[in-house]
Amino acid sequence: MADTTQQRFVCDSAIDFLLMEAVSLMQEGFDSIEEERDAAYLRMEQLGHRVGMGLAERATRDRPRFADNLEIVKFICKDFWLLLFNKQIDNLKTNHRGVYVLTDSSFKWFSRMSADIAAETPQLALVHSAFPCGLIRGALSSLGVSSSVVAEVAAVPQCTFQIKFR
Repeated sequence: MADTTQQRFVCDSAIDFLLMEAVSLMQEGFDSIEEERDAAYLRMEQLGHRVGMGLAERATRDRPRFADNLEIVKFICKDFWLLLFNKQIDNLKTNHRGVYVLTDSSFKWFSRMSADIAAETPQLALVHSAFPCGLIRGALSSLGVSSSVVAEVAAVPQCTFQIKFR
């Protein structure tokens, strides 16, 4: 049992370091900080989209098709999030008009994040939220739903994802 926990910690640490370096690499070569953040966000979101598509295809391979968008979002909140983070989304809200808000109050990838100035941490987290936004959008795309996903980070480690169906 101890070996499994230790292996899990190594896997979590490896993905944390990989994502940090990927964001850093995606920001290189631009003239301004704003251009760097925008470019890094777009590239990380695209990377997450591709990974999310593959994960969702694999996770739903032996399942019947979903009946409606609510079932798809419930799959994202329960099964897909469990596959990614070993926990379910903490809160799901909807306005019944195609907008869903998913809240993870202790988002794993933000749990050890900090900046030199505490007020800058949510801005730093926003660039790092592009990959999970892409994961969600890719999973939804794989399930036949066109959507946009936006993350909001008010206080680390909480993260809120807003899904809008098109």
